[in-house]
Amino acid sequence: MRTFIAVFPPLEIREEALARARRLFLGGRVRWARPENVHLTLKFLGDVREEGLEDLCAALAEVCRRQVAFDAVLAGFGAFPSARRAQILWVGIGAGSSELRSLAANLDTALAPLSFEREKRPYIPHLTLARTRSKAASFKPPPEEYLGEFQVRHVELTESTLAPKGATYRTVRAFALKEES
Repeated sequence: MRTFIAVFPPLEIREEALARARRLFLGGRVRWARPENVHLTLKFLGDVREEGLEDLCAALAEVCRRQVAFDAVLAGFGAFPSARRAQILWVGIGAGSSELRSLAANLDTALAPLSFEREKRPYIPHLTLARTRSKAASFKPPPEEYLGEFQVRHVELTESTLAPKGATYRTVRAFALKEES
């Protein structure tokens, strides 16, 4: 199964981020994400065999047991690779970004012995909202603004099934983060 590890903010937060982004991006051809698919990817795993699932879940559970739950704030829009050559439109994370980077790094380290390749690029916490269909698309993000806050209390091992109308996601298993004592 094709999988990734992610945090899914509450649906109302995802819907509001998409609504605000749609008002900002007026030109070009854009394929907007469906609200139910908007998430913070912590690590893309690719194909995982059924027989490797138990070891993968054990490693995920161990990392999550050590990570204290935290709050995250959506703050500011942007584009990859740049605003002048926008291919992916996203909303970033303000408060909570250092915790997300730490969680992603810990997952990367814990999964390396299970033959999952380490990330080569630095982790940038963001929610992908849209992909442009034009090589010449540009995007002028407004000044950073508060867009909502949510609690990160668990991460999800998610299966992605690709289809002509877009991917569908299914939670394979959720892993609770440690509650502060």
